[in-house]
Amino acid sequence: MDASPHSTPHRHKTPRPQDSAAVPRPRRRLPRTEREKLIVAEAIRFFAEVGFEGQTRALAQRLGVTQPLLYRYFPDKDALIDRVYREVFLGGWDAGWDVALTDRSVPLVERVVEFYRSYTKANFSFERVRLFMFAGLKDESIANRYMLHVRQHLFEPLCREIRAEAGVPSDSPVSPLEIELVAGLHGAIGYVGLRRWVYQTQTPEDMETVISQLVRSYLAGIPAAFRAFATESAC
Repeated sequence: MDASPHSTPHRHKTPRPQDSAAVPRPRRRLPRTEREKLIVAEAIRFFAEVGFEGQTRALAQRLGVTQPLLYRYFPDKDALIDRVYREVFLGGWDAGWDVALTDRSVPLVERVVEFYRSYTKANFSFERVRLFMFAGLKDESIANRYMLHVRQHLFEPLCREIRAEAGVPSDSPVSPLEIELVAGLHGAIGYVGLRRWVYQTQTPEDMETVISQLVRSYLAGIPAAFRAFATESAC
């Protein structure tokens, strides 16, 4: 039977591609080194917020990966924390500081001011300051490792430089009292970072002036104290 002249002919619909929103897109497979860097960066933020007691399951959720995948990069939580330690604590130390601190062609006060200006720029951030705090509170192994590094690379060399400034012989081992004096300067500067990132209290905007004045105040009195220690030790 012929189609009526008034009837509408049947049209075949051209198949349309499915809505892209309805088709799950395959997740881009990251190179191993790139994914590892992403894991470490997020772990630094994660532990800075919740401390080293934070669970790797929660970290995996934040990363959008499974916990077994996380363990393919780091076999356990201790291995991940060790990587965070090396990235934050040791990575925040410039080997050039060791040389600059002992360059006696530059006045001592200028060397120490410049060191702490560079040190605070490298380490005074939300993540680093809070991780320093959590390490001291909850993970003695990390705190002890870092403080040994600071003692060897900052406290002991600085003590010998102050001895030279004070005209004190430097052949004897650095004493615990001398270490305490230079540790006091380090602690005073570090407390500024704690106030800003841990206590959330107002701190001066002009950090360079604060650091300069703290260093100059300490170094104005420390050489005399070192001379007194040397006199007492000789008696």
